[in-house]
Amino acid sequence: SFPPHQALAMFCAISGQTPEDPVVSKQGHVFERRLIEKALQDTGRCPLTDEPMTVEDLISLKTDTTVRPRPTTATSVPGLLAIFQNEWDALMLETFTLKQQLEAARQELSHTLYQHDAACRVIARLLKERDAARAALGDVQANMAAAVKGAPVSAPEAAPAETEDSMEVDKPRGLSNEVVKKMQATSQGLSKLRKKRQPSHDLATSEAIGAYECLESHTPHAASPAGITCVAVHPTQPKLLTGGNDHNLIVFDRSSGTVASKIVGHSKKVNQVLFHPTEDLIFSCSADKTGRVWGTRDDKNKYTPLHTVERHTGDVTGISLHATGDYFVLVSQDKTWSLTDIESGTTLCHIMDPAVSDGFSCGTFHPDGLILGTGTFDSLVRIWDLKSQGNVASFEGHTGTINSITFSENGYYLATAAENFVKLWDLRKLTNFRSITLDEGSAIKSVVFDYSGVYLAIAGPDVRVYHTKTWDVVKTFTDHTAAATGVAFGPNASFIASTSSDRALKVYGLNTGS
Repeated sequence: SFPPHQALAMFCAISGQTPEDPVVSKQGHVFERRLIEKALQDTGRCPLTDEPMTVEDLISLKTDTTVRPRPTTATSVPGLLAIFQNEWDALMLETFTLKQQLEAARQELSHTLYQHDAACRVIARLLKERDAARAALGDVQANMAAAVKGAPVSAPEAAPAETEDSMEVDKPRGLSNEVVKKMQATSQGLSKLRKKRQPSHDLATSEAIGAYECLESHTPHAASPAGITCVAVHPTQPKLLTGGNDHNLIVFDRSSGTVASKIVGHSKKVNQVLFHPTEDLIFSCSADKTGRVWGTRDDKNKYTPLHTVERHTGDVTGISLHATGDYFVLVSQDKTWSLTDIESGTTLCHIMDPAVSDGFSCGTFHPDGLILGTGTFDSLVRIWDLKSQGNVASFEGHTGTINSITFSENGYYLATAAENFVKLWDLRKLTNFRSITLDEGSAIKSVVFDYSGVYLAIAGPDVRVYHTKTWDVVKTFTDHTAAATGVAFGPNASFIASTSSDRALKVYGLNTGS
């Protein structure tokens, strides 16, 4: 231990005062215990050498505990004033140092914020350049796609006038400004009406549909090859239209319960049929690679072909009427789709996208008419912008061929069917928000919304009607003896028509007679 006179000469290295409980570090520095322990608790290092140090490294010193008198300078008023002055000077120096540190921190913060702002500007400029590059790349791809699809469009032999028209419309943009403006005007008008439109008061209720039963059953098509493939309901007249494996179309008059017209012309099975809502026209597509427009002249019940579209090299699997009522689209197994003017029969554009690896199995227009939905044999659902004829979205999730595709009249929902699954898609979010699964091994051939969008019908091993709010099954019809192939709603869901491989055309509704 240190002699008493040496112990009294020791001072704390932190406070500069004689320590009451002195300790010494391994480096030989003396500290007041409470001060050094607080410093070690904050930093874990020696305040003088900045070397790592713990409380265990401190060694207590034995000192004389006799109370020492005050220093001479603290025993008089002038001495106390000198001590207070020194303390004040030290406090001012410390305050000045803190102000300097605060100013330096402010400058560093200002510099950092400036760098952040500059980085944000650079990022914004890069994003703008990226978007411009993407747009340029899209134009290049569109031009390449147009160049690729331009060759097969001009290949079929045709009259000189038709060839000239084909060359005119097969420009990169695809459609003339006049046609695009007409489509846009129709879309805007329908969109405004849709926002204001409410379900009709005459719309059948869930309870009413739940009470539907089979009112009519007909076999209008030939027995061989057997089977009806599709059905359509006229929106204002009591007529049904069917297509069959016997290559024929049948117009059935419900008011008389008889076949009003048998339409012959296709050489293979009919894949899909449509009524024109305001004109006496019928549309059909077939596995014979053609799409046809049928009309009447003198005899209102005798339909003859007005136009035949023969541009496709594979089965024409789907047909859809545009909202303007002036154009129709064909989709084909040859990986192309085409848009045709009804009045002239001229094909306005014939689209082949290299990204489509397999043919189209079905297709339909959106109710507003500016986009086209297609299903493919490779399980993809593709959405096309009609103005640019570009594939703007694709939906994955199905397995197997997409057998049917339909848009809801509310403009927001899309239903697609493949194998034993139906998937519902929200076009606003481009997401699958619901799936309907039937028994494994069954095949769904057709899905369709009613005009109000309140009900969805599915034709598969049976015919089912779902409510689109709760997605509960409203009614299941099991009257067919074979799988159903087509289904359609009457006006206000007042009846439902279905077709099947059993050759039967059935109509379901309320049995008012009972």
